[in-house]
Amino acid sequence: MDDDTNAEPLGPRVDPGDLAPGDECRKSLSQLYGFLDGELTLERRRLVLLHLDRCHGCEEAYDFEAELRVVVSTCCKEKKLPPGLRDRVAQALRDLSDEH
Repeated sequence: MDDDTNAEPLGPRVDPGDLAPGDECRKSLSQLYGFLDGELTLERRRLVLLHLDRCHGCEEAYDFEAELRVVVSTCCKEKKLPPGLRDRVAQALRDLSDEH
């Protein structure tokens, strides 16, 4: 994931008073999905963990995303996807990728 992304993470809004100085929060939050997916290098993962340990706002965003993944995973195991959903999601991701 790119450090310079301007995309805002889904989930609870973070109180600016809870954020670390500089753009450390922006960088950590922009890599949240890569962190959760295990896609970061060990060094970057360590840096994100250190940030989460000291930043309440980012820790809340992480907790929300991690819990959301568990809920979605649990719910999706028992139900079949509606016809065409996988294709529509894949196309939406390609469209987003083409925009950037």
